[in-house]
Amino acid sequence: MSKALLVLNAGSSSIKFSVFLEQDVALDLLLTGQLEGLYTAPKFKAKNATGTLLAEKLWSPGETLGHDGGIAHLAGFLHEHLSEHQLVAVGHRVVHGGVAYVEPVRLNAPIVKDLAQLIPLAPLHQPHNLTPIRVLLENRPELLQVACFDTAFHHAQPAVAQSFALPAEITQQGIKRYGFHGLSYEYIASVLPDYDRRAAQGRCVVLHLGNGASMCAIQGGVSVASTMGFTALDGLPMGTRCGNLDPGVVLYLMDELKMDARAIEKLLYQQSGLLGVSGISSDMRTLLESDDPKAKFAVELFVYRITRELGSLAAAMGGLDALVFTAGIGERAALIRERICKAAAWLGVELDPLANNADGPCISTNNSKVAAWVIPTNEELMIARHTLSILNSI
Repeated sequence: MSKALLVLNAGSSSIKFSVFLEQDVALDLLLTGQLEGLYTAPKFKAKNATGTLLAEKLWSPGETLGHDGGIAHLAGFLHEHLSEHQLVAVGHRVVHGGVAYVEPVRLNAPIVKDLAQLIPLAPLHQPHNLTPIRVLLENRPELLQVACFDTAFHHAQPAVAQSFALPAEITQQGIKRYGFHGLSYEYIASVLPDYDRRAAQGRCVVLHLGNGASMCAIQGGVSVASTMGFTALDGLPMGTRCGNLDPGVVLYLMDELKMDARAIEKLLYQQSGLLGVSGISSDMRTLLESDDPKAKFAVELFVYRITRELGSLAAAMGGLDALVFTAGIGERAALIRERICKAAAWLGVELDPLANNADGPCISTNNSKVAAWVIPTNEELMIARHTLSILNSI
């Protein structure tokens, strides 16, 4: 009987899951899927490792599951499909680890209480990340649960890269740049030697471009700077998040437009970014297909901000050896990669159009001074690896 590890990534109305089997020293994907619309119109879908549909369910209009019901349904599905395997641990993606949690940790009630104190730093993610943890602690207290943090990979950044120019007593309260998407960057750093050993040992900027978007400067496999800061709101414009913003804008919204904190939070997290600028959609695919000038401008702003940040991150490392594109937009939007690479020609990037249109993996020419790659990320496998490591250490 093989040992099975469940990986959960819970959002505000969804639960994504993967199951890995421990095979000697490797982890093999067994199945994957998700529950969506937990509070509106629930639907469930699961596939095996080759993409074959294993199960699908749509609930009746008006029915809701919530996270508790979603976990219960998933438990029933897993009981049926893991009958020949032993579920030994659950790994969770938790967006914010704060100052205290800088590596994966075995979960218990006091730690969950600590992590709940970080909800104001990641209000769109943290409360929902913690919900299935609480459900399983109550219903399966004997089952090992491990939290893996999106902030942890950036903990090694030098103090100067993590600090705001604020009074020391404020900084000491944990007000600093944490950085996010760390599980994605950690995975890319772990596999980059298989693609480009020179880049892995040198200076690389990884572009995690999806509905949430950020960039990270990685030198010798270690994070040295990133575009996201205190919260996952900073840096690049995203699907619905504004990205970098003059703090004075927030003061103006409060003083002159009389917006309270919750209204500003909704504006900056849910009504801005590609959606806010275009007035059409937060989906890059929709914007690229649109002839609307506002859609085109939203795409232009997205690319412009990326090219600005690329120069900043290259400067932080004193040069650049490689770019890596990953996540939904990074892996699949050839036109966005083309625009970014052409704007980065001054850094030594020379794009191979045919390779780019084929989604790589290498999309730069043989003569390019800076290599450019498309490498699919795998945060779930990274979580499973960390979970297995803690399981084996017990």
